[in-house]
Amino acid sequence: MHDEFLCHVTAYGTCGGRRIGVPLGTYRAPTLALALWWLRDRASWIAERLDPRPDAEHFPPSALVPVAETVPDVPAVLRAWCGDSGRQELVAEQLAAGRLVRIAISDETTEYELLAESIDALRMQRTGQSLFAPVG
Repeated sequence: MHDEFLCHVTAYGTCGGRRIGVPLGTYRAPTLALALWWLRDRASWIAERLDPRPDAEHFPPSALVPVAETVPDVPAVLRAWCGDSGRQELVAEQLAAGRLVRIAISDETTEYELLAESIDALRMQRTGQSLFAPVG
């Protein structure tokens, strides 16, 4: 059983023709349940910032406008992922098995990535690589 998990959230965009990643958060989860909670929380956090309530008091009237139907709805996809217990269970199974989990969704300008992996699996991978490293 994998006990600790390293979770990351990153936004990727293009600047000057190069792909640039902007870290949006990292969390070392002491349990699988907390890793899943943190990933859902960050997905909700991104969705709320991309698609806030238009009637929120901190926005001037008409400051927010709907996007075209052809634009991918990243907030809706993230909210759907958060509410899908089947997909949550699949992520939990993958993490418990020591596999890297990557959830990525893109719109026209940005890719949002949620990543989680077992710290134990990372240690085992590094140990295995160092055991078979060529010498001299």
